[in-house]
Amino acid sequence: MAASRRTGPQGKVGEPLMRPYEVMVIFDASLEEDAVRALVDRFTKQLTAAGAKSVKADTWGKRRLAYPVRHRSEGYYVVLEANAEPAALSGLDRQLSLADEVLRHKVLRLPEPAAGRSRPAASPETTTAVGANTKEV
Repeated sequence: MAASRRTGPQGKVGEPLMRPYEVMVIFDASLEEDAVRALVDRFTKQLTAAGAKSVKADTWGKRRLAYPVRHRSEGYYVVLEANAEPAALSGLDRQLSLADEVLRHKVLRLPEPAAGRSRPAASPETTTAVGANTKEV
């Protein structure tokens, strides 16, 4: 599968299009913490091997589920954040779907402002002051 190469908000022509993503994963609560850490490490290594940048894992711990999932009432929550190509996240999505230890997962593409990015500052020529069209007498 070829990586998407086009101009984007972060890149130049020929550079991969990196987008911000957030992945919520709910692991089976019967797993030991070491096993959950090992799984999170495996998934983050998979993302970095696929070219993802700034992969962060935020562990929320065990929480009660709103409704039973696979006859379980608790799950171990982990949130992964990364800047990656869409192909890298589709591979991770597939791996999470196949993993028996994962109760549920959701991959979200974050909007640019939510990912900590801001618009470039406007140049002084384009900004107009209030009352700029008034005549001085």
